[in-house]
Amino acid sequence: MHKTYHKKKLADLLKVYPFITGYLEQNKLDMRGNEDYTLEEYLNLISEEEREERAMDIHKLASDFDAYIDQMISFLGLDKETVDSITILAGKDKSGNAETFGELTIRKSEIVSIVGPTGSGKSRLLADIEWAANKDTPTDRVVLINGETADKERRFSTSNRLVAQLSQNMNFVMDLSVKEFIELHALSRMVENVDDVIKRIVDAANDLAGEKFNLDTPITGLSGGQSRALMIADTAILSRSPIVLIDEIENAGIDRKRALDLLISEEKIVLMATHDPSLALIADKRIIIRNGGIYKVIETENEEKSILEELEKMDAIINQMRTSLRKGEILEINKYRMREVEKHA
Repeated sequence: MHKTYHKKKLADLLKVYPFITGYLEQNKLDMRGNEDYTLEEYLNLISEEEREERAMDIHKLASDFDAYIDQMISFLGLDKETVDSITILAGKDKSGNAETFGELTIRKSEIVSIVGPTGSGKSRLLADIEWAANKDTPTDRVVLINGETADKERRFSTSNRLVAQLSQNMNFVMDLSVKEFIELHALSRMVENVDDVIKRIVDAANDLAGEKFNLDTPITGLSGGQSRALMIADTAILSRSPIVLIDEIENAGIDRKRALDLLISEEKIVLMATHDPSLALIADKRIIIRNGGIYKVIETENEEKSILEELEKMDAIINQMRTSLRKGEILEINKYRMREVEKHA
């Protein structure tokens, strides 16, 4: 049974569901200046003569209005509960051996790295999470959402996916500017203050990219690093997917730590497939994949955090060298050796 949205004031509805203007325009219902009326009240103000002339069925218009809002709420995922955690219950590996980790719960704003050789089963793990597996995949795993088994609507929805994937290669083919590209995504999400959202995404992307770009830059003209930065910012700020998988961010040509900070600041659950020791240790925990199964789950301990500090110092030196090279400067080996001496003094 539909809710009776047609009995609520238009002004109140617009604050929550700005997309209703599409229904009104489609049905040539100009309620400007009458926002304090409900749709039902507005329709009752229309004379019998005008109703006949326009072949209006006010009861059907009101009923269709309610159905339209329900459908848009479902399509946009506005009726979905917040995902605070996902829990993976152990299944089996490719040989049929039981995974021994028991269960693993990952909460929003956590970073988990996934480590394993190519072909070890990282993609299978992601697929299990994406479709909220319930002993119906080759691994026999169960994935719980907020501690509960997901219903079919959540599991098989094509419009409200649990996982947003950021692959290593980001190649745009559309003939759009950066502004037009983000604007299309924002409008499809029915967000308010589109210009503010566009600016926020571009500012965040430029904070990640090695070389800045502007709103008028063609997306086909973006470098690999700029493309990755734009998609990370867009995913963090606009995507409703609560889980983000980043594949090999070490090769992205962006500020990796800032990218991760941005995603967790937007309360995403971040799964990061990586071979980079620094990124693996930035994670709160790491999943080790072997022979299609989860071999073990390792919590990042204090000793490893100390190692991470040293790796970050080394990364800082490499980044300084990279910046010098981009500026056309000659690297001075003695300067970097001196920094090493000072660091270990």
